[in-house]
Amino acid sequence: MDRLPPLPQTLDEQLCFALYATSHAMTKAYKPLLDKLSLTYPQYLAMLVLWERDDIAVKDIAARLDLDPATVTPLLKRLEALGYVERVRSATDERVVNVRVTAEGRTLKDKARSVPADLFCAMQQTPEFLVRLRADLHQLRGALSTANED
Repeated sequence: MDRLPPLPQTLDEQLCFALYATSHAMTKAYKPLLDKLSLTYPQYLAMLVLWERDDIAVKDIAARLDLDPATVTPLLKRLEALGYVERVRSATDERVVNVRVTAEGRTLKDKARSVPADLFCAMQQTPEFLVRLRADLHQLRGALSTANED
């Protein structure tokens, strides 16, 4: 590893705070876009998972979102109450609950198509910068996940 730079001492010098504050700002930027869809940010993330791969187990949704299944279950119940998904016990293992997107949930996908573009405009950054930033964040997350496995 390269020589360490001067270690951060103040709040604004902390990488963790920069990530935390940026995450908070990102969630705030999503809020008006998702309010139009009557979704919270975590619900939107769950729907993104389901739009990518429908009819999957709650535990797989939780794994994809890096959340505990006990955290995801109430979120999915709210999406079911909104009519966007249905939860169904697996025919092969009744302990497993699968989640499927309903017709209303597929209609929601069409309504949500503009969200990424609207957010991109709000960020006022170049596509190249955002692609590089996303790659860097994935790399950092991977390194931290590996470090936390030890």
